[in-house]
Amino acid sequence: MSGRLTTHVLDLSRGLPAAGMKLQLWSLAEGPGKLLREATTNHDGRLDAPLLEGVELVTGCYELLFMAGDYFRGNGLEGVFFLEQVPIRFNITKTEDHYHVPLLVAPGGYSTYRGS
Repeated sequence: MSGRLTTHVLDLSRGLPAAGMKLQLWSLAEGPGKLLREATTNHDGRLDAPLLEGVELVTGCYELLFMAGDYFRGNGLEGVFFLEQVPIRFNITKTEDHYHVPLLVAPGGYSTYRGS
């Protein structure tokens, strides 16, 4: 069984999936980091395909960077938000596992955990 990396974003301020949120996946294995993927969440707050899977999923340190401020402005909120971007750094240690990194976000806070 090959592993994969997925995410899901929920907008707590609206009680809805965070459709249209842009995000980036970075590998932090070398130097300042390497951008691996850019993606945008679908109508369900998910991506249409895993960020990494199979041979692309290697051990190391990664960062998911969610563009929360742009998302909230795009949904009718104005101003400068406490959370402009949400970085989540995590390690992949078993390439056969499913790593699911959900984000629960609002303009003033967020929560995450390793999901299944």
